[in-house]
Amino acid sequence: MSLPDPDNSWDDRYFPIAYLITFRTYGTWLHGDKRGSVLRKRRTPKGMKTVLPNVPFEDSMSEKMDQEPFLLDSTARIEVETAIRELCKVRGYILYAINVRGNHVHVVIGVTAKPERIADALKAAATKRLRELGLISQDRKVWSRGRSRRYLWKDSHVDGAIDYVLYGQGDLPFEIDGTEFD
Repeated sequence: MSLPDPDNSWDDRYFPIAYLITFRTYGTWLHGDKRGSVLRKRRTPKGMKTVLPNVPFEDSMSEKMDQEPFLLDSTARIEVETAIRELCKVRGYILYAINVRGNHVHVVIGVTAKPERIADALKAAATKRLRELGLISQDRKVWSRGRSRRYLWKDSHVDGAIDYVLYGQGDLPFEIDGTEFD
C-alpha cells in the first residue's frame, strides 16, 4: 500500500496558490488562425468553445482590425517586464516567473484576487509605461481583448507553470511577414 500523494490532498483555499496568465499583443492571433482560438463567452459544459482553423474567418477578423498587428521589439519587451515587476512590487503580488515575447506575455503570479483583474492591471501598467516612454502613440492598441488564465492549486502546478514560462517558449523567434521578433 502506498502513502497518499500530498499534491492530491484536499485543500480548502478560496484562491489558488498562483495563476498562469497569458495575454497577446493586438492582432497577432485572430479567430480562425491555424493555431486555433477560443470564443469569448461561449462556455459549454466541457469548457470553452474552441474555433478550429478557418481561413475565411481569420480573413474576416483581419478585415475588421482598425490598426496593424502590434509586436513588441526588444526595448518594448524590457519595458513591459519592468512595468509588470514594478506593479507586482507595489501591490505585493508574488511574481514567480515572467516571459515577455514579441507577441505575448506569460506570468506566473501569486495574488488573492480574480485573475481577470490582475491581467487587466498588468496590461494597463505595461501600456502606460510604453506610452510614457514614447515607445507607442497614445492611440495605439497594444493588447488583444481578453487573456488566458490557469488556476494553479498545487505546488507541482506552480512548478510546471514556472518551467513552461521560463524554459518552454523555445529559442526560435516569432515571425510576421519576414520580420523576426523574439
